[in-house]
Amino acid sequence: MTAVNQDIVGVSKKSKTSTGGKTRRNLEILLLSAPAIAVFVCFVILPIVLGAYYGFYKWKGFGTPYKTGEFVGLQNYLTVLKDANFQQAMLHSFEIVVGSLLIQAPLAVLFALLLNQKFKGRGLIRTLIFVPYVVSEVIVGTGWSLLLQKKGAFNEILNQLGINGPDWLADPHIAMWTLLLLISWKYIGFAVILMLAGMQSIPEELYEAARVDGAGFWQMQKSITLPLLAPTLRIWVFLSIIGSLQLFDLVYIIWGQYVSATAGVSTMATYMVREGRDAGNYGYGSAVALIIFVISLTVALLYQRFVLNRDLDGALTEQKKSKKVKKNNRSLTDLVSGQ
Repeated sequence: MTAVNQDIVGVSKKSKTSTGGKTRRNLEILLLSAPAIAVFVCFVILPIVLGAYYGFYKWKGFGTPYKTGEFVGLQNYLTVLKDANFQQAMLHSFEIVVGSLLIQAPLAVLFALLLNQKFKGRGLIRTLIFVPYVVSEVIVGTGWSLLLQKKGAFNEILNQLGINGPDWLADPHIAMWTLLLLISWKYIGFAVILMLAGMQSIPEELYEAARVDGAGFWQMQKSITLPLLAPTLRIWVFLSIIGSLQLFDLVYIIWGQYVSATAGVSTMATYMVREGRDAGNYGYGSAVALIIFVISLTVALLYQRFVLNRDLDGALTEQKKSKKVKKNNRSLTDLVSGQ
């Protein structure tokens, strides 16, 4: 009887120790994550809530909306959705999304394939491709606006060749293509670095086995590189979509808040600044900002649900298979040891 009581006491002590350890661990996790949570709440959650609140008022930005503004309910949000200029800006944003993907994706893969080979000067080319990505949008926008304006350097060169240069920035038939090329030049370095990192993570043994089987270079890229590069490509597509939907800097610097609309390159972000800050209607601008956030969040959630979850499901399946194989191997080892 005494032995049984001692066992019960021992189990009770172990249970208390285990509970205390879990509590301490939870407290440590909470303390370590508290700064990140505080920053997230202050700089993400709070601005979203305040933006939604401001959107219910006709407010000029002075004082607080409750005291100096006029409560209009959902009027700002409904006006934004019905405004033909916003609808046009939203269409331009989605055109930028599609155009950027179609231009950058194949070029990024081709550049990454090239830079994944060993040749002299490879490091220099990698640097040159990545440099535009790290240069400030202000510098890029100012430089290209000087080169591409009606009497800029590009048209001067064309005039010397006897060609009448177009208005690259103001012609609505050309301006969107100009913007897409500038975006591709600016951001393709990031895509190339991601693709190159994905390619270098592919085991070399797969290529060696393919060479033994007589596969050529392009056969190996089609059968090995592209399928294994797909997860990296899908992540880049996600980042590119979100970035394109929120594009503002280049358009605003090169075209300005008014020329962008007439040139056919206005985006949802430039519309927000033009109709909100520049017009002095901060309540309306806040409504536009919240709508942009909802659109971006919806696209992100749909993409994650139908595209990125494939990679997660595949990883979980492989993990389960690996655990099952280890379990079977352990059982076989125990069986052999028992014999």
